[in-house]
Amino acid sequence: MAEVVQAGLWGLLAGSALLVGAVVGFGLRVPQKVIATVMAFGAGVLLSAVSFELVGEAYEQAGLAPAAVGTLAGAAAYTGGNVWLARRGARHRKRSGHEPTQAQPSESEQGGSGAALALGALLDGVPESAVIGVSLLDGGAVSLVTVAAVFISNVPEGLSSSAGMRKAGRGKGYVFGVWGAIAAASTLSAVLGYTVIGAFSPAVIAAVTAVAAGAILAMIADTMIPEAFQDAHLAIGLITVCGFLVSFALSHS
Repeated sequence: MAEVVQAGLWGLLAGSALLVGAVVGFGLRVPQKVIATVMAFGAGVLLSAVSFELVGEAYEQAGLAPAAVGTLAGAAAYTGGNVWLARRGARHRKRSGHEPTQAQPSESEQGGSGAALALGALLDGVPESAVIGVSLLDGGAVSLVTVAAVFISNVPEGLSSSAGMRKAGRGKGYVFGVWGAIAAASTLSAVLGYTVIGAFSPAVIAAVTAVAAGAILAMIADTMIPEAFQDAHLAIGLITVCGFLVSFALSHS
């Protein structure tokens, strides 16, 4: 199978986890502590993948400076986009709406918030999928740890966000339309990560990997950990460490 097709399929697999989470979050009344627990575990998984698979790989390929600069650039770009979207109603896009002050706004409460939520989901998902495509450039085999980490973390993201969308009065068409579009965008992002970035030098590839890592780290701190802390704060550290160790074990198996 052509590697570009593989990149797309792996990206689609990782992105489809958002739909799995959306089905559960929209269709079932999942206890808040369960949502928070799964979110904490997913955050730990992603933290490990970012550390060992992304930043670590960028450092090995290009050294400390490109890895550090790329990571900071990714975090800054994500934060800038997130601030812009937050002012348009997407601040709590990964929140399940348990607390009124942290609930997603309905369209009547803030016009354009639905579009902002969709763009926010795209902002969160693209960096993760791009690095899946980039990982194929290293010997022609995808990083299964990266795929697993993105998949595992996407389930609670889709679950929590979709539960919040339902509480904000958004219907099935909107919810599943958003996550279906993000799954498609994940496919395209993985393909572009392989085809476009693959044309550059190893130093540039390392820098792009670090940029994605920085964006993912900022997303974890800004959206995933706060949602996890909301109802599982007494155990969030332990749960996050468990997720971290699962990903670490996968990367060293």
